[in-house]
Amino acid sequence: MSRVPTPDPSPLYLDTHVLVWLYQDGARRLTPAGGHAIDAAERLLISPIVELELAYLREIGRINCNAATLLDVLRREVDLETCKRPFASVVGAAVDQTWARDPFDRLIVAQAARGQAPLLTADRNILLHYPRAFW
Repeated sequence: MSRVPTPDPSPLYLDTHVLVWLYQDGARRLTPAGGHAIDAAERLLISPIVELELAYLREIGRINCNAATLLDVLRREVDLETCKRPFASVVGAAVDQTWARDPFDRLIVAQAARGQAPLLTADRNILLHYPRAFW
């Protein structure tokens, strides 16, 4: 399931697994569309909840680096930023994401949706339900 985003200088949101893959392998695991979108994006953004999800993934043994290290490296290497949108408004928008049971996914999608921005993800459920998601 790969959709190519419309050319847009707007910010591009990145899902948590995209950050892990960028940190581990650079852009090698991304699709050509995903790599191009990262190169073309005016800003690369994440939801603040991504830092918590990264910490959780380390706690359960899915990744072996801490969230702060991963994010610090990507902030330097790809100018990654954390979205400053008021989190209460994002939580309010996440309430409407009833198709997802994962609270991290709900908040990540809501963060992008509040800005009507594209979201780079390989998550099939997100790809099916968020029209601006692509891989």
